[in-house]
Amino acid sequence: MHEVSIRCFRREEWPVYRALRLRALADAPDAFGSTYAAARQRPDSAWAQRLDHDPNVDLPLTAEVGDTLGGLAWGHIDPADPATVHLYQMWVAPEHRGRGIGAALLARVVDWARERGARRVALAVTCGNSPARRLYERAGFRPVGQPEPLRPGSDLRVQPMERTVDTASPSPPSR
Repeated sequence: MHEVSIRCFRREEWPVYRALRLRALADAPDAFGSTYAAARQRPDSAWAQRLDHDPNVDLPLTAEVGDTLGGLAWGHIDPADPATVHLYQMWVAPEHRGRGIGAALLARVVDWARERGARRVALAVTCGNSPARRLYERAGFRPVGQPEPLRPGSDLRVQPMERTVDTASPSPPSR
């Protein structure tokens, strides 16, 4: 079994990021606000610009499993509320699920939020997506508010969830 390493995407890795993000959207179309069709239409320049980010505001993560990338997640500090970090694009490749990769990605986002003085991490999970919801609950996330539409025109709903960030210590493993 290969060791898992969580790291940031590098700016020049935009083609790899694009491929992994498109794979995530194709694999789990009901888990994201974006769609595969819309993302596929983005020009290369938009993908490259996405990874030309401010590291104090965005945290584009990937999980390396041996010599492959097995997942991704994106942390983003809300400019309107710097005390909140939003988690987007959380996905683990099917062949790597059940190995703690989701928990490791999530822990890194929470630790990054703590390093930046944020007080909470927020996300939304598709209603009925039990494995993802269990992962988030094990990591200390709790539902807040009422379910909302996944995206305009969709009948699917997402449940907003949040967890507070303990400023004193790193995240415990959430396995």
